[in-house]
Amino acid sequence: MNRKDSIFLQTGELLCLICQETLDLISFVGEMTSACIEAVRHPSKIRWRETLYYMNMCGANGLPITALICLLTGIILGYQAAVQMHRYGADSFLPGLVGCSMVRELAPIMVAVIATGRAGSAFAAEIGTMKVSEEIDAMLTMGFVPARFLVIPKLIAMLAMLPLLTVFGDIMGIIGGMIVGISQLGIPLETYYQTTVIWVKSKYFFESIFKSGVFAVIITTVGCWRGFRTGSGAIAVGKATTSTVVLCILLIIIADTLLAHLFNTIFFTE
Repeated sequence: MNRKDSIFLQTGELLCLICQETLDLISFVGEMTSACIEAVRHPSKIRWRETLYYMNMCGANGLPITALICLLTGIILGYQAAVQMHRYGADSFLPGLVGCSMVRELAPIMVAVIATGRAGSAFAAEIGTMKVSEEIDAMLTMGFVPARFLVIPKLIAMLAMLPLLTVFGDIMGIIGGMIVGISQLGIPLETYYQTTVIWVKSKYFFESIFKSGVFAVIITTVGCWRGFRTGSGAIAVGKATTSTVVLCILLIIIADTLLAHLFNTIFFTE
């Protein structure tokens, strides 16, 4: 039997690759943490002009598509819930179901996935192109710290903009459910609003914002990490971009699972 066809060999190589990539990621997280500490000590060394550029790219430029997708998600969720609830006379529960689902889970994940496709892939492509063109090596030669010079502005921008986009996504998702409730079930606007206020509590918005902050760190870390670890050639940049999107979505889902369990434990034990 050919060694290359051995399932045990392939499994072992995959496990070795996962271990190597995990250790590499941990090493990069350490470098980024050191850069963050240095940035806190010396804020004047942060590239604030580039930070504003990334804030505009991650925030203002991404707002229309984020608002549209969250609005449509709220409408779809409202339609699916309205059909089932109307059969059992539970129309009054539609505002709570759509509002809680959008605020606690769907809006943060949808916004994070959109940011991964827009910002995370852009971070990987930008740094990967610099790596291929040997600009990173030139920075090291001149005494710059690439992690602080390139990562910190992106991290600040994502931490500032992703929670804001998530709040807009929460609101648009609730509006989407409201459109369905008013048009399909005949729920008055005032009634829908008051029911939403009762069900969607302020702590759910805190959960949404906290999740978006965690997702922002994941997207920035993975995007920059894959960019710095890009190989040589234009194909390597494409591979780094693709792996960034896939890995970010995987880590976002894992993080959301853990955070959902954490917040459910906190809220239900109050």
